[in-house]
This record gives sequence, C-alpha cells and structure tokens, in this order.
Amino acid sequence: MAQLVGQGGQPVVILPEGTQRYVGKDAQRLNILAARIIAETVRTTLGPKGMDKMLVDSLGDIVITNDGATILDEMDIQHPAAKMMVEIAKTQDKEAGDGTTTAVVIAGELLKKAEELLDQNIHPSIIIKGYTMAAEKAQEILDNMAKKVTPDDEKTLKNIAMTAITGKNAESHKELLANLAVEAVKQVAEKDGETYKVDIDNIKLEKKEGESVEESELIRGVVIDKERVHPRMPKRVENARIALINEALEVKKTETDAKINITNPDQLTSFLEQEERMLREMVEKIKDAGANVVFVQKGIDDLAQHYLAKYGILAVRRVKKSDMEKLAKATGAKIVTNVRDLTSDDLGEAELVEERKVAGENMIFVEGCKNPKAVTILIRGGTEHVIDEVERALEDAIKVTKDVMEDGAILPAGGASEIELAIRLDEYAKEVGGKEALAIEAFAEAIKVIPKTLAENAGLDPIEVLVKVVSEHKEKGPNVGIDVFEGEPADMMERGVITPLRVPKQAIKSASEAAIMILRIDDVIAAKVSKPEGGSQGTPGGMGGMGGMDMGM
Repeated sequence: MAQLVGQGGQPVVILPEGTQRYVGKDAQRLNILAARIIAETVRTTLGPKGMDKMLVDSLGDIVITNDGATILDEMDIQHPAAKMMVEIAKTQDKEAGDGTTTAVVIAGELLKKAEELLDQNIHPSIIIKGYTMAAEKAQEILDNMAKKVTPDDEKTLKNIAMTAITGKNAESHKELLANLAVEAVKQVAEKDGETYKVDIDNIKLEKKEGESVEESELIRGVVIDKERVHPRMPKRVENARIALINEALEVKKTETDAKINITNPDQLTSFLEQEERMLREMVEKIKDAGANVVFVQKGIDDLAQHYLAKYGILAVRRVKKSDMEKLAKATGAKIVTNVRDLTSDDLGEAELVEERKVAGENMIFVEGCKNPKAVTILIRGGTEHVIDEVERALEDAIKVTKDVMEDGAILPAGGASEIELAIRLDEYAKEVGGKEALAIEAFAEAIKVIPKTLAENAGLDPIEVLVKVVSEHKEKGPNVGIDVFEGEPADMMERGVITPLRVPKQAIKSASEAAIMILRIDDVIAAKVSKPEGGSQGTPGGMGGMGGMDMGM
C-alpha cells in the first residue's frame, strides 16, 4: 500500500517503504485479538478464588499480585489496541479504586461478541449504536438497583472494604485491614453540606518489613521516616507543641555572589559571633513561641541543633513537603515561612511525639492528635512482597470506602448486578428491535462473562452454575449472585458481599467506550521505525510486530 501507479506506469509513492498498513476487517480483527489477549491474561485473577501473576521486570525485580491495574501497569505492552485496555484499568483504578479486572474482562468480551456480529456482516456502525444504547441503559438500571447507605453504617462500610480485599494475598487479615481502612477514611472525611468529601491523599501508608501483618496499625497522626537531628534532644515529648517551619534554620546566604574582606582577627571573631547570635535568636524565637517539637522542611545548622538540644526541643529536618502538609492537617499547626513570624497561635498539638526504632530504622511518631484530618497506617509484614500486596489491598479498601462515603449507594457483588443487567438488557433489546437489538443482546451476553469467570476461577462448571443462578435470580430478586465457596446461588446482600455503585458503573462506562473506540478503527497505518544500534530492523511504529501478534508480553 506504499505506492500507487500513476499515468505512464510511474509509481506515486504515498507512504515510505517499510510502513505497515492493515485495512478493513484485517485491522478490526487484529485490534480485537490484541485487546482480547489482554483480557484473557487478567481474567484468571478475577474473584475470591482468582489466581495470582508473578511479574518479573528487566532488572529481575518481582511483583506478585492479582490486582488488574498493577498487572497491566507492570507488563511491557507494545500493541496500540492492547495499550487501550491498559488505559481502561488505569481509569477504573483512578475513578473507583476497584473493579479493574472486571472492566478489562468486560471490554474483552464486548469485542469478542462484536467480532461474532461482524462475521454476520453487521456493520460496525450498527454495533456501535447498539453498544452505546446498551451502555446508557445499563447506567440507568444500576442506578435503580442501588441501595442507599449512610456513612454511619459501619457494618456495611466494613463489608465493602472486606469484599475489595477478598481474593488478594492479604485476605487472611481482611477484617483487620478493613477496620483500618474504614477508620482511616472516616477520620479524614470532611462534611460538605449533606455529603462527605474524602481526600485519600490524607491517608499515608508507611511500610516497614518485620513483625506480621497483624501488627499493622492506624496512627491518629503522622509517622515520618526521619530521626531527630541531635542525640542530646529528647526522644519522647508528651503534650507536644509543634512548630512547622518552611525555611532553613541556617544563616542565609546573599542572593548574589558577595565577598567579605576581613583584614584583622577581631573582624573574623565579630563575624562569627554575629552568625552565632543570629542562629541563637532563631532558636530562641521557637522556644519563646512555646514549641517543644519543630519540623523543618529544609536544613538545620549544627549550631542551631546545639541550641535546640540545649533547650530540650526535639527537631527533625528535611521533612518532605507532603509530610509537612499532613502534619499541619493532623496537628492543626500552621506552616510558617519565616521563623521571626512564629507565634504560639501557629503551633499544633499532639499528645505524644516520639522517636521509635521500627525494623532497625528510627521513625518519628506524631500521635494522639485531637481531630486529625490526616492519619497514617503503618503496614507490617514478613517480606517486601507481602507488604506490597497488603498495601495494594489497603488502597483498594480505602478507595471503595471513600466511594460509599461520597455516593452513599451500594450494589450486590458476586455477579448479582451483572446477571440483573443481562436480564434487563435482554428485555430492552426486545423493546428496541431492529439490527441494533442484536448488538444490545450481544452486550447483555458479554456482561455475563463476570459471573461465568467467577465460577470458572473457583473450579466450578460455569454453564451449570450460571443457569442455576439466573433461574434463582429471576425467582428471588436482583440480590442473588454466586457464592463461589459453596458453588451455589446466594443473596449477596445478606452475605455482606457488596460493592459501591461507582465500581460497576465506571467499569461498564470504561469498557464500552474502549470497545467502541477499537471497533471504530478500520485502518491501521504504522510508521517505519529506524534500525536500532547493532540490532535487527525494528518493527513498525510501536506495533510490536502486529502481523505476528508478538505483543512484547
């Protein structure tokens, strides 16, 4: 396709040599295949009985997880259509915090069903129209299904958090982790009229190897991975009055290069005395304000350290900006840019500031804050990989708790919502009629991939279980899903297997949009890549050898 033949048999070159181009059904098939391979890769991780993936990067570092977003993020994916699937997982993680695997698996199944329709010579535009209608109707069905819940309903919040943790490596400690997540979110939530707003950046996750996961705890304050700057400073300060300073406790240098000519020893002595006086005044200003703990974002001069130790003030230097902001939210202190402006009104309070040794390293604990709007969860665990997986589980639990605090709406999990959607979308297809109805039916069928996969990953017969669950669902109502432990239909709400409304809504939104975008493509033009140094000719345009479907996995 790189050239056309013009008049007189002269070739007209349009695309440079080495460009790869796929047109029409070829382009669609290859894109659908690439996306489906990604969906198949993460499919086995879905649900409480899902398996894990071990990912090894080019440096030999290992990640063991069944978190969809993490798996796709760690994989080195080359194919452009496959990269779109990775974007689905990232969006789902950002917006809802859970359901990343669900979103990717649904997108893969939507494309599989679309391919079957393409084989029946149904035009992509009709499939796209049907999918768009089905996705909109699905949002409406989910909204009507949702059950309202108040942020005071701690039992429901814990069930939501536990559902998010179930199936991960940290599952054996799910009650402890769910409690930590719910307490942390409730502590940092801020009331905004009738609703709540939760900024999860105010929940700091600090990881330290050693002990067991059981030793993980919520600190009502901030833990900082630093130590006091001078050994003579107190290790423990009760009823702390905390100053947060954004400048260096050092003698300021001039803005421009300056030179001081000293002609006799007396001048040198007075110069040094003046420096000392300035540093002492800075420290005295902190002491006079009533502070007995000081956190400095920049450096602290050796002499200033000496005076701070002399006055019994615990000082920490080079504290990260994000930690300074968390300290301000937790203790009520104001961050001061100039020490001379420091007053007792700028100080924050905490019951205890203490330096403790954790896993062989000193850390500063600021705890017992009155009503902290920033908290820390200290994660412990036997090995680095255990801690990383606990952190991922906690992040999901925190995000789903945040969703419910903000939206106040939940749905049954365990495939119940998807079965209800499939049943209702089938009815909707009959109302719509025409060729679009085929696409809506295909969409409904694709949604069933979630209960099917849950059963499959639990070692059950997916068809048999699905038939049983669908019939009981129609009989007993929309809360009936699959209990993968028993292999039987069960009321998911009663079992406490629940999910925030935001998770399935976002999953269907992202999956349908990505599937539609891939279906719209009927021409792929991949530019030629220059030959790598000392290597063979590169594959065109980051297509990762699109012809051979070697996707760099």
